[in-house]
Amino acid sequence: MEDDSYFEDEEFSIMRSLLGLLTFSTILPINVYTSIEYMTKLTWCWPFLHIFVGILAAICGYVSLEFLHLNVFFTAVIVYAFLMLITGYNHLDGVMDMSDGVMVHGDAERKISVMKDSSVGAGGVASLFLVASLTIAGLNNLLDYNLILGIVVCEMAAKTSLITTALLSKPLNPGIGSYFIKETNATKYLISTVLVGAIAFLLCGFVGIIGVLGAIVGGSIIAKIAKRNFVYANGDVLGMSNEVGRLFALLFMVIALFFV
Repeated sequence: MEDDSYFEDEEFSIMRSLLGLLTFSTILPINVYTSIEYMTKLTWCWPFLHIFVGILAAICGYVSLEFLHLNVFFTAVIVYAFLMLITGYNHLDGVMDMSDGVMVHGDAERKISVMKDSSVGAGGVASLFLVASLTIAGLNNLLDYNLILGIVVCEMAAKTSLITTALLSKPLNPGIGSYFIKETNATKYLISTVLVGAIAFLLCGFVGIIGVLGAIVGGSIIAKIAKRNFVYANGDVLGMSNEVGRLFALLFMVIALFFV
């Protein structure tokens, strides 16, 4: 998320900007590009775009269970692999880079330098393993409860986590991540989150709302960690928030399902 020469500069168009945002965050063959300034104006819409990604992942899980007759764990792994593939592994480097920056000793400048370093340390590898393993475990538990629509909610909520972090963070310039942070304000965030909560309720009832709450908690925690270690946030921090937000949404939904 650091090279804005990837985008073309042109007149603002809502549809083109939405499709550009989807092009940016997936490998879907849309191939619609727009300027980073125009695209990030619609950051608050990002969760709704990923409803479609979540639906595709849920279909993948349904086919695995009902037609291929794979067990729940194998299906959970396939769903997670599908989500990573369709999003182009877009946020996994953020998990590793932010973890490396947090783990290193030193002041904020030193930590930011390590976070931006292209090499990956033990902290980054271990964090990626933990986040991936726990996410798969969450998907496995969700499917145990036959709540396959929860996959749609957790993917949508992952982006709510990301914009929660963006709202609570100061941008680290330069970088594409800074554009997303600057364009996220309280009004846009509130509108986005209320609509996400309503959709989650329609899909999964009270459990869906709990999942969105989990993503908000996850995004808030990442923002707090970033502020303490780096003062500022960049694309790597937002990437970490996305993956942790998905995990926290799953965690909260699974806990809620136990009590429902």
